[in-house]
Amino acid sequence: MTATTTAPVAATPVRTLGKPSNRLRAWATRAPLLPALIFMVAVTQLPFVATLVISFFDWNALYPEARHFTGLSNYSDVLTDPDLRHSVWTTILLTAAVVVASLVIGLGLALLLDRKFRGRGIVRTLLIAPFLVVPVAAALLWKHVLYNPEYGLLNGLLHYVGGPQPDWISGTPLLAVEASLVWQWTPFMMLILLAGLQSRDHQQIEAARVDGASDWQVFRYLTLPHLRRYLELGALLGSIYIVQNFDAVFTLTSGGLGTANLPYTVYQSFYQAHENGLASAAGVLVVIGSIIIATFALRVVSSLFREEVSRA
Repeated sequence: MTATTTAPVAATPVRTLGKPSNRLRAWATRAPLLPALIFMVAVTQLPFVATLVISFFDWNALYPEARHFTGLSNYSDVLTDPDLRHSVWTTILLTAAVVVASLVIGLGLALLLDRKFRGRGIVRTLLIAPFLVVPVAAALLWKHVLYNPEYGLLNGLLHYVGGPQPDWISGTPLLAVEASLVWQWTPFMMLILLAGLQSRDHQQIEAARVDGASDWQVFRYLTLPHLRRYLELGALLGSIYIVQNFDAVFTLTSGGLGTANLPYTVYQSFYQAHENGLASAAGVLVVIGSIIIATFALRVVSSLFREEVSRA
């Protein structure tokens, strides 16, 4: 009697017909997004790369044959030229003043809208309206309807009470630009802080009130610490947009009277002085500053999402 041994047969993977692989399924999911990605790269990244290359050249549009590679000299000119340094300082001062004022006023309005009262929906809509106005239209509104020394609303009110008739733009140019931007960006801050107020733990607040805490103590020890992330988010997002503001400066003062910020200086260098290399270097510095601020903003947003997930 002979024993027959059967060699073990290795198991062969069986592919289910009609079932795509994970890699193919992933590509099928991403395929609809490829046209948008290609369009975004073509519209944003390629021009930025071209701007970065031009920033290393001494390139005047009036004398294109004389252009030559200069390395980082355009960047040193931006940082050392007195007029350009003044525009950098004006940009910092304008951004800081508008962001702080918008946050303070926005916080007050958010606290008001967090309460229940008759007509709250109408008031909320009216307070949001300035943020929906086109920036150039908002600047024209302030320039002609409010600031005009002859028929402006502000001087009309002062004339009614027997006050002086100042020329607001000539007398306080930077403050005039800041006021128009604060009016436009306060609703943005208000919405962010209102969202933060409505995400508070109301049981904790009720417990504090039962223990005898006053409204100020509730605001200082419960509401304000809870709003810290939202205040940071509003400050960072507002800084990203306001540091790039061009409309208000161009419309109200045309960059005169010491109000020229860095975006307006880029405009002057490119369209008036035709210094393509210098304007590109200043523009790259604006983009780098915006990216730095945006990085912190993304971290704050991700931390807010983590907090909301942990609560859920």
